[in-house]
Amino acid sequence: MPTSWSHKLSPLAINLYGRMWDYQTLTWMPFSWRGLDFTNRLGIAGGVDKNATQIGGWWSLGAGFVEIGTVTPLAQAGNMGKRVDRDIPAQALWNRLGFPSLGVDYVAEKLANIYKPHFTPIFANIGKNQATPLELAHEDYTRCINKLHGLVDAFVINISSPNTKGLRNLLDEKYLENFLKFIKEKLPQGFATPLLLKLSPDMTIQELEVVLNVSLLQGIEGWILTNTSSSSNSRKNLSFPEEGGVSGRPISEVSRGFLKSTMDILGDRRSGKLIVAVGGVLSEEDVFDRIDLGADLVQVYSSLVFNGPFFFRKVNDYAHLKVLI
Repeated sequence: MPTSWSHKLSPLAINLYGRMWDYQTLTWMPFSWRGLDFTNRLGIAGGVDKNATQIGGWWSLGAGFVEIGTVTPLAQAGNMGKRVDRDIPAQALWNRLGFPSLGVDYVAEKLANIYKPHFTPIFANIGKNQATPLELAHEDYTRCINKLHGLVDAFVINISSPNTKGLRNLLDEKYLENFLKFIKEKLPQGFATPLLLKLSPDMTIQELEVVLNVSLLQGIEGWILTNTSSSSNSRKNLSFPEEGGVSGRPISEVSRGFLKSTMDILGDRRSGKLIVAVGGVLSEEDVFDRIDLGADLVQVYSSLVFNGPFFFRKVNDYAHLKVLI
C-alpha cells in the first residue's frame, strides 16, 4: 500500500479495533511516577494519534500510555506537497508533516469525553502554529496548556520538530530560558501537571548539556529522547528529500547515544525526573535495551509501521519470557 494511503487509513483501523475489543491491560515492569501508574512501560510517540481520536484503540491494543498530538492552538493543515515516505528494507520513515492539527478546542472536546479515570496515563504533545512568530511562540504553548489542563496527565513541550520553520531555535540557550520561564509564569493556578521537554537528536553533546541544565533550572520534570532527525547522516543511502525528518532504524544509535549522554550529564540530578526513550526502537530487544540504559518509559512510532499495532503484545510476551528464562 502507498505510504500516504497507509498514513490515512491506519487511524480508521485503530478506531475500529478499539470499538470491537475491550481495553486490555498488559502488565510487565509496572512503574509509578508523580502519582501516575503505568502497567507497562511502552507507549505510542507523539505524531501517531494527532487529534486524540484513537485513544480507545491504543488502550485495546495494550499500550502502557498514550501521547496525543502534536496539538496546536488553531487548526492547521501542516505542510503542503509530499509529506510522508518509507523505506521498508532500511526500516526508515520520513515526514515533513508540519504539525497538522484540528486545533486545541477539538482535542479538548475529545479528551473531555473519553473514559475516566484514564485507563492509562495520557500525555499531550503541544506545539505552535506555523504562522506564530518565534518571539510569540510561548503564547501558543500556554494556550494549549490552559485549554487541556485537567484533561491530560502530562504535557510534552515540542520545540524539536524539524518541520516547523525556526522552531528548533527555541532550543538555543539565548531563547530557551525565557521561553520556559514565560510558560511557567503563565501556568493556571494550582497547576501540578508535569511538563516534559522533547529534544532533537541533531544537537551536539555540548548543546544537549546546556538544554538539560537550563530546563532543569526552569522546572522541567522530564525529557523525551528524541525527535526525528534532519541531519544528512540520517538519510545516507536513502532517497528521502533533504528537508523533513527521518525516524526508524537510521536514528537508532543516535537516539540511544543521547539517552546515555543524558544519564551521564544529569547524574544524581536525574532522581525524580522522567526519562522517555524514543527513536529507532524497532524490536522487543530494543525496548529493553533502552530501559537497561536508564529510560523509565519507551515510545514507538516507526515500529508500529514495520511491525504492526500488535507490537505491544509481542513486547509483553517477550517480557514474560525474559522472566521465565
